[in-house]
Amino acid sequence: MDSASHLAGLRRNYQGEPLLDVADDPMTQFAVWFDDAVSAEVPEPNAMVLATASAGGRPSARTVLLKGADEQGFTFFTNYESRKGRDLAENPRAALVFPWHVISRQVRVEGRVRRLSREDTATYFQSRPYGSRIGAWASRQSAVVRSREDLENRYRELAERWPEDPPVPDFWGGYVVVPSEIEFWQGRGDRMHDRLRYRRAGKGWTVERLAP
Repeated sequence: MDSASHLAGLRRNYQGEPLLDVADDPMTQFAVWFDDAVSAEVPEPNAMVLATASAGGRPSARTVLLKGADEQGFTFFTNYESRKGRDLAENPRAALVFPWHVISRQVRVEGRVRRLSREDTATYFQSRPYGSRIGAWASRQSAVVRSREDLENRYRELAERWPEDPPVPDFWGGYVVVPSEIEFWQGRGDRMHDRLRYRRAGKGWTVERLAP
């Protein structure tokens, strides 16, 4: 069997529960679904695909970890000088996808992005394991490195410099994706999936059902 035929035959018939009643506020609904994902032991339920684009419209996507979700939006942390950091400096908009395949669900988010305050960044940075804090300094994320050995030597040098309490790098911090749209997708049989989209409407939200 050639690979194209094999791929064409890969399919799963979803049997999720109907998505009928949802909360008035999408962040409340997200909290309910996130708890469901945790209870179902979805691997890394806070892993989300983050899509950005440069000023010229060149897209890129990668998986990052959600570190906060509240009325302000969805928070993650990264190196400001990374590919995504440069994209967001030029074009402060992003899309997120939470791919919870185990429970036949996904959540899609679109919105503007702003930097988290340095105070909030510092609070989170200090909560990270020591090794991760040194790693933030050691890795000039997305930059070309000559070898793995060079990277590990850089890590050791910085660990010797700060054996206990490394400061927050000035090139590292948090972002908040402030949603303008959030879609909840529930897999259903015969590809007749349920899709409910929240869109900002003034100070509130309007909910629309979308064709699968």
